[in-house]
Amino acid sequence: MRKLVIPASPSGTAPFALSVLDNAHTAVGQTAEEALGEVIALARLAERRGYQRFWMSEHHAMPGAATSSPQLMLARLTGETSRIRLGAGGIMLPNHAPLVIAEQFGMLEALAPGRIDLGLGRAPGTDVATASALRRHVDANDGFPQQVLELLGFLGDDFPDGHPYQDIHAVPGPWQAYQNRVPCHETSPETWILGSSPYSARLAGRLGRPYAFALQFGDSDVESALRLYRENFRPSEVLAEPYTLVSVGAIAHDDPAEARRQAASSAMAMLRMFQRRPYSLLPPEEVEAYPASPQEQQVLETYVHHYLNGTGSEVAAGLERLHARTGVDEVMLVVMGHSRQVQARTVELIADHYGLPPH
Repeated sequence: MRKLVIPASPSGTAPFALSVLDNAHTAVGQTAEEALGEVIALARLAERRGYQRFWMSEHHAMPGAATSSPQLMLARLTGETSRIRLGAGGIMLPNHAPLVIAEQFGMLEALAPGRIDLGLGRAPGTDVATASALRRHVDANDGFPQQVLELLGFLGDDFPDGHPYQDIHAVPGPWQAYQNRVPCHETSPETWILGSSPYSARLAGRLGRPYAFALQFGDSDVESALRLYRENFRPSEVLAEPYTLVSVGAIAHDDPAEARRQAASSAMAMLRMFQRRPYSLLPPEEVEAYPASPQEQQVLETYVHHYLNGTGSEVAAGLERLHARTGVDEVMLVVMGHSRQVQARTVELIADHYGLPPH
């Protein structure tokens, strides 16, 4: 198998590579069909503007996110794009059997050879009650490292002698190619470890895999996590040196006041989730009219401040401050807000700021 082909060169004039993550945000007043159509349009836009990769993440039971199965949408996007890397950022592995994920991403790799990323996380991607419906074992998280090793074994078809799954094979995959007397793919899905904690950082380092830190969820200690990843990194057959990505919520607009209004819509969705209410993206006007208590207002302001919002140059300045703090190799824009048009404008404005290719 080849070394992982991870673009280390910066995007345009940025001091880091640039990518996009879309959670198929489905705002109040928008259908799932409309939102998924906008996802396709955004993936095409990200490719035209020269972004490195386009990811989607797994969420369940959220009115504001239509991404219960990123792999289904990725299958569509393989036919809608031709260059950009496509991936799940991520698949919540304890929700699934590793063999099934290996089979699904083997199919995606066959559809778009050399363009598929497989990010693995251990959070349920939903509330506790829904997690219990997805995971029939309360200790599902505890087995995450073993699940990752099983998945890697299925993807490479290289379980050691005596392993209970030695004679079980993911199809498509290397075993199928051997049986059918055809060349095996020289590429395989790039497997990433995702997280926002020291646990995931150490695991990614020990496995010699690229590490993606999810900063959009709150003020986690990204510097310590990336330091632990680099300190624990062991070169592997697929990655010789540490490679890091940080995803961050971003809303850029020509009018900074509109960017803040859109950020407030996403902040309200987070507040609702903390209150055990559905994660819904309310219209900015409804958010502005909400009679927030002092405690609620503090939460809203915290998240509005946490999401990078403003003009393209203001958001870019925030990205560069993040890079200065962390030395991260790649930054992934998590498009936020109630308006899908504003999400697309975010991608455009950041591309313009860093001189990425025009349309």
